[in-house]
Amino acid sequence: MRKKIGILIIFINLVFISDQVVFSGPDENKKILSEMEKSLQELLEIWYPLTVDSSYGGFLSDFNYKWEPDGPQNKMLVTQARQLWTTSEASLFYDDSHYAHMAEHGFLFLKNTMWDDTYEGFYLLVNRQGEPIKPNNMGYKSTYSTAFVIYALVSYFRLSQDSTALDLAKKTFVWLENHSHDPEFKGYFDHLNRDGTLPDTHQTSARTGVRWKDQNTSIHLLEAFTVLYKVWPDPLVRERLKEIFTLVRDTIVTSKGYLTLFFKQDWTPISFRDSSRTIQKANYLVDHVSFGHDVETAYLLLEASHALGRETDAKTLSIAKKMVDNALAKGWDNDKGGFYDAGYYFADTDTITIMSDKKVWWVQAEGLNALLLMSKLFPQDKKYYKAFEKQWNYIKNYMIDAQYGGWYAEGLDKSPQFTKAPKAYDWKVNYHNFRTLRNCIQMLKSSSSD
Repeated sequence: MRKKIGILIIFINLVFISDQVVFSGPDENKKILSEMEKSLQELLEIWYPLTVDSSYGGFLSDFNYKWEPDGPQNKMLVTQARQLWTTSEASLFYDDSHYAHMAEHGFLFLKNTMWDDTYEGFYLLVNRQGEPIKPNNMGYKSTYSTAFVIYALVSYFRLSQDSTALDLAKKTFVWLENHSHDPEFKGYFDHLNRDGTLPDTHQTSARTGVRWKDQNTSIHLLEAFTVLYKVWPDPLVRERLKEIFTLVRDTIVTSKGYLTLFFKQDWTPISFRDSSRTIQKANYLVDHVSFGHDVETAYLLLEASHALGRETDAKTLSIAKKMVDNALAKGWDNDKGGFYDAGYYFADTDTITIMSDKKVWWVQAEGLNALLLMSKLFPQDKKYYKAFEKQWNYIKNYMIDAQYGGWYAEGLDKSPQFTKAPKAYDWKVNYHNFRTLRNCIQMLKSSSSD
């Protein structure tokens, strides 16, 4: 019997519009539902079992545009954790032991190879054989990357009921609490030395200062603590979930509805808006508007709010809506569909300038999920479902490779050369694609059963 694990169906009873609880939506689009079900199956079939490393454990990382192994096959913590999450969730979604075996394979590699027995915590990067690598300018341990491990371990525990997976998730949470959490100003630091101490010198050039904090680490801790609290309702987990939820919603999200990317330790925003254009350009990586993170965070905030028992949280719903609205107004291609990569508000204007109009694969996936979710939550506002349909057409026409399978790293309307770009590497895996297709399928099916 197929297991009902729909993440987003939880929102059916918590939609607030004015003072009324409402849930309805567009009529079921059977054509889109059928296309998405087929697309999800094809996505999984191209990734598995091809990416399973039967020689050394874990998952292979590097494949060219034809899905031929091509590269060093180093194993980054984010990649391995996301693969564990996807295989676990695929097994739950399809009730399929085929994916369960691959999930177990991935779990054992994380537990036995990527865990640092000397200092605890997880190595950020190992080679194919499992030997630790010290990557340039990134230190030994990463809170951002570790968040995905917790996220994945919870999914694997839900699938397998293996208590060692939950124990490792708990142990990882405690390790972060002891080494990464800031008891003075709250939140978490990302980059740590191998022993869990904070770096004494600037080790990451333009990416971060010694004790800077960032939105990306914060939103993925929010994601991880949300699911951890559901299976381990520990008071400290709840406290940290509430803490990071409040920081993301009330500090990291700006009044315009986009995320500040980096902060000093005391949560003072890192901004170069009042500097010269030369300085702004030099610091672009740490100070811009990231439309993909904005639409993704809208979803993650609502999910966390529900986990905290805030079924009537109108404030969070309003902020999530503002984030999606801002991305649609400022970073959306009204012609073809698709969300742009990045924009910037220069000091002499309140009009955003698109700094990068490429359309990255994970941004398009998160945008699709957010648009359908908003159409469910605000059915009277037809713009969301219309944009959802256009976004799905964009993905079909410009993101999915009909010849070799999988998603291009960037949409071909802006990056036609990406027909020959690698289909998989350290930072390109299938967690965003799988999650959005799975979520959209569940939401479309829930419409037909209302």
